[in-house]
Amino acid sequence: MQAYALTDVGRVRARNQDYLYSSSAPVGGLENLYLVADGMGGHKAGDYASRFLVEQLVAYLEKNRLEDERMLLQEGIRHTNRLLYEKSLSSPELEGMGTTLVAATIKNNELIVANVGDSRLYLYKSGELSQITRDHSYVEEMVRLGRMTRGSREYLEKKNLITRAVGTNRTVEADYFRVKLEAGSLVLLCSDGLTNMMTDREIAVCLAEGGTLKDKVERLVAGANRNGGRDNIAVVLADPQISEVGVC
Repeated sequence: MQAYALTDVGRVRARNQDYLYSSSAPVGGLENLYLVADGMGGHKAGDYASRFLVEQLVAYLEKNRLEDERMLLQEGIRHTNRLLYEKSLSSPELEGMGTTLVAATIKNNELIVANVGDSRLYLYKSGELSQITRDHSYVEEMVRLGRMTRGSREYLEKKNLITRAVGTNRTVEADYFRVKLEAGSLVLLCSDGLTNMMTDREIAVCLAEGGTLKDKVERLVAGANRNGGRDNIAVVLADPQISEVGVC
């Protein structure tokens, strides 16, 4: 496993509310762990929320072990959500804070993913980018119900309204995915500071260009900033370095 992670404040925001974690070495019972969290824009202490989530989740996973990686992530997210929610009640300055989360771990050529909110995980292979996670956002809910067209004026105006976040309620439910990885695949985790500034096609072009993982990540961040950089940007790119082709 190899990975490279980078976060950037962007060109507009004064503070960076994105927070990430990248470890290709074992974390407790997990063989590796990659996280991106995006503190809720416009809410109090979004930067505190994203950092708290990542640090507390990593601490939980380091101390707890389960044979099933999905169950371990699920228990860790529920535990950390409860801590963050209780912290939000402790001070008026922290009231209403919340954060997105996308988490991934890889074992035996299988990718296990959890997400809450609109931070995303993609798979990239042979020039093609495939979104694995589903956004918990108002506009995507409307698209799934057939009440809104993706890319329409209303969609763009309301794109940042998320319907689920960590820390805003006493309980939270993440979505989970298991995907068999194919040889040559790259795993991309990112906040909406990337995906709101670059199309999937533009992201795929950056990943298709040569260079190291560091080169590819830096091109993505530079592209988001070149296109406006209206939000904080967080990117984790992992290469599982597998040799066998699998079908999900």
